Order: sequence, then structure tokens, then C-alpha cells
Amino acid sequence: MDRDQRRLPQPVTDGDLRWAGQRVDAIAPGTLPGLAGLNNLVRSVRTPEFEGVTFHEVLTKSALNHVPATASMLPGEWTINPYRGCTHACTYCFARPSHEHLGLNLGADFERQLVVKINVGEVLRRELATKRVLPERVAFGTSTDPYQRAEGRYALMPSLIDALAGARIPFSILTKGAVVRRDLDRLAAAAERLNVELGLSIPFLDETLEPGAPPTVARLATLRAMRDAGFAPTVFLAPILPHLTDGDDQLDAMVGALAEAGAAHVLPTPLYLIRGVKELFLSWLARTHPDLVGTYEELYARGSRTPPAYRELVRARVERALRRHGLPVPDESTEDKFALLGKRAAPPPPAQSTLF
Repeated sequence: MDRDQRRLPQPVTDGDLRWAGQRVDAIAPGTLPGLAGLNNLVRSVRTPEFEGVTFHEVLTKSALNHVPATASMLPGEWTINPYRGCTHACTYCFARPSHEHLGLNLGADFERQLVVKINVGEVLRRELATKRVLPERVAFGTSTDPYQRAEGRYALMPSLIDALAGARIPFSILTKGAVVRRDLDRLAAAAERLNVELGLSIPFLDETLEPGAPPTVARLATLRAMRDAGFAPTVFLAPILPHLTDGDDQLDAMVGALAEAGAAHVLPTPLYLIRGVKELFLSWLARTHPDLVGTYEELYARGSRTPPAYRELVRARVERALRRHGLPVPDESTEDKFALLGKRAAPPPPAQSTLF
């Protein structure tokens, strides 16, 4: 047990837990490292349904997060993240370093120590009722998945959907969780009043690459269900793994499966390896594909992204597959559906010269 693990409060083991009750009346002493002064810990819970996972139920003070205009991702946008940490356990997940702000590690803790904002729906309704200027739109799934397995128990999303629909605020959801099918009727009803964009992450046909996420067949079924509910879903073909899932035949098979299942748009993105996550992923690679470690070290020697030449190669391969299967080539409008471009302020106009 490492130093951070020893500092965690003892969890309650409750095999007959009434998850849907979402108790907020029994604030326990102690907080997670890094949460003191930010959130109140209600209790820490383990259940046999989620072996090895501890849920830290907290009372959040805010639901809406405004991303700074200077941020590299989603600048100027509004986001909501009802959970911190994710049991999908994707080794490459760019959100992993956010757990370090809680005094936890970006490896096993990110997958097994989950923070659940049990009052997030109530807080959102209060924020929307009191804000003088409402968000133009809200993005879900920008950090951890709002429809990961825990959502099947805590059911936080319905109240968030209803609050945004009631305030007529457009929103987008990006998930790889099949739990979203539970809310498709509610989402379709909201879409009658405002713009709702649904995105699904399906990067591989090889299910061994994402062992903690729903199997690919379940996500393809979810894609069909989204289409049948009246949506034009976007599939995030991300990440594309160099020398593992980036071959012409692999990408063609992937895009063909997505087209058949009802994808309206496909957004491809090569693997992005942020600090800390890079080391974690390379450790996984050394265990599973040791012959590729040197290749990846060279590809990512200068940062988190692959070189432009490689990205162009992948883009061309995906575009060929998209055209072959009758899907549109993505452009900025496709990315903007999910607030990926953000709202960076336009640079000031250049000063005009004057004689005086």
C-alpha cells in the first residue's frame, strides 16, 4: 500500500446499498487528500458489484466548470463532470493526471478511487436559476465518462439532462458507455427543444485493447440505438494506435463497421500521450508489444503528439475509408459539435499607423 492509499478514509462495505437514495444527510469526518475545503465527503463505499473500486461520495459546490480561454483544450467552454476517475481504465486516457490534484496517483487510483458528486443535479438547477448569464452550451465527457458503469447505479445524468433541457441550454455528450441507452428517450425529448449532440468513442474492433470498457459489439449496438432514437451520432475513432490499429485494412474495417451501425460522422485522432500517461502507456506497451517500444519513443520524442507527417498519413487513410463507405470527411463544424475548438478570443486588430 503506497503513501497516498494510507491517507484515504476507511470505506463502508455495504452489500445492500441504496444507491438511488443518494444520502446527503450524514457527512462523515475526513476528506480525500486534496479535497479539503473543496468538497464534503459524505461517505466512502465499496460494493461487491465493483470489486476493488471505492466510491467517494461528495457534496460538490458547483456543477458547471468554465474552462479558461487560455486552456489548450476546450478554451472558453462550459463543462460538467459528475465523476472523477473512471473504471474504463484506458491506459492512454488523457484525464488521468487530474487525479493527482486529489493527492492520488494517475495509475490504479484513477481506476479504483472514484469521486461521485451525488448532489450535482441539485447544484446545477440552483446555478442555472441564479446565473445572470447562462452558458451558450455545455459539454459532457470532456474529462471522465459520464456514462461509465457507476452511472448505472448513481443515475446522476437524468437530473442534469432535465436541468439543461428546462433552461434550453444545448449540450453534447461523449461517452463509450452503453449506459447511455437508458436515457435515449429522455435525450430525444430534450432534442425536441434544443440541440443535443451525441458522440460515442469506438476506436478498435480488437476488444482486448480496452478491457475495462463495454465491448465493441455493445458500443456498436448503442450506436444503432442512438440512430434509431433519431440522432445523427458522431463516432470518435480515437485513439488510433501507431502500428497497432492504423493500417489501411484495419481502418477500412473499422469505418465500415461504424457506417453499417449508423454513424453520421467519424472523427479520427491518433494517440495523444500527455505527461505521466506516456510513461504508463509505454509500460503497458513493454509488456504487450515490446518490439514497438523504440518506435513509440521515437514517435513521441518531442511531445504528446505524433509528428505532422504521421498525422497526415493517418488522415489520408481514414478519409479514403470514409469515402469508400459513404461517410463525410470531417471538418471544423464536426469538431465544433462537441466544443473541441473552444472559444478562444480573437486576437486584437493590429495597431494602425498614424501621423499624429
